[in-house]
Amino acid sequence: MNPDQLRFAASHEWVSDGNPATVGISHFAQDQLGDVVFVELPKVGTALAAGDPFGSVESVKTVSDIYAPITGRVAAVNEALVSTPELVNSSPYDEGWLIKIEPTGDLAAELGALQDRATYESTAAH
Repeated sequence: MNPDQLRFAASHEWVSDGNPATVGISHFAQDQLGDVVFVELPKVGTALAAGDPFGSVESVKTVSDIYAPITGRVAAVNEALVSTPELVNSSPYDEGWLIKIEPTGDLAAELGALQDRATYESTAAH
């Protein structure tokens, strides 16, 4: 995915515009976490509201919760992360995606409340 076409939450998740929308964590977030060793993801069908925690990423340094950037139902989880969690580090915008969400809320409004890449990157390090 091209990061310039994604929207970012202040909590470091990114989301694509689409149905289903793809969700992952930013390059900045994976860099701060260090080597990812385990990813906990929800079951397909789980209903999420924007801002709800839906799983966690465990690295050699810490465990961090992951939050839904939009409202919807989990349509898919990245099963590859079970055996290869380091994809979050090596390919955060492509092979390291976390979940796909079928939007059930006001997608345009929720995406509008998130940041574009330039805004996110200018504020993420502060």
